[in-house]
Amino acid sequence: MLKITSRDNQRLKFARRVRDGDVEDLIFVEGARLAEEVLRSNLKIADVFYTESFAATERGRAFLKQSQNLDCAEVSPNIFASLADTKTSQGIIVICEKPTTGKHSIETNLLSALKLPLVIALHRINNPANLGAILRTAEAVNVSGVITTRNSADAFSPKSLRGAMGASLRLALWTDVDFYEATEWAKRKNLISVCADVNAETSYLEVDWKTPRLLVFGSEAHGLSTEEKEKIDESLLIPMENRVESLNLAVACGVILFEAKRQTSK
Repeated sequence: MLKITSRDNQRLKFARRVRDGDVEDLIFVEGARLAEEVLRSNLKIADVFYTESFAATERGRAFLKQSQNLDCAEVSPNIFASLADTKTSQGIIVICEKPTTGKHSIETNLLSALKLPLVIALHRINNPANLGAILRTAEAVNVSGVITTRNSADAFSPKSLRGAMGASLRLALWTDVDFYEATEWAKRKNLISVCADVNAETSYLEVDWKTPRLLVFGSEAHGLSTEEKEKIDESLLIPMENRVESLNLAVACGVILFEAKRQTSK
């Protein structure tokens, strides 16, 4: 296998462009677990970079054995640090194709009895860690899909991928969607749209989650505008004690999703 010792190596330069989101059809995957998830997926792998210390571990040896037919290159530690997106990297980076996104997989899932009849719509969610955490929870409860609107964080950015722990590679995602296009699509698919609102009178525990729904969350800072709320069929709230006004977005989403899962599992 090739050993790269120059920071200006063309493969590394290209990988940095992928890391920075400048290559549309490829994603930058860092870390042992996520790299293993890519190997298990059907995604085409364009490049693999690793350190000597990673290759010396049992996990590293197993990974490289499975990757022997791929373009793998060992990178010296100081050069690898210039490529990594984390401060304490595990020493493995994979460049692979971006998973296909779109509404068709979500529509197929909505017809499946094996999926929760729920689609999450995330509107202008700009924190990639929050987005990743929501995607991970969404997979845990087996939702039919997730929509992200324009000006939301990239579900396939390195930070989002780490937060999602591989969920982004498997979930049915429809990204970069106009908010009103998403709500109109939901109506055509007979989904009841619902959003969290501190002024709502209905608790999330009183909502019938067996009915197919579009669960909408606005941005962490601003929520949904008045005009956007007018496009939503229902609103709910999460009752809280001790004058707490709101929860972290990913936490609030998790609370609601597991209630939906509880109801549909009966």
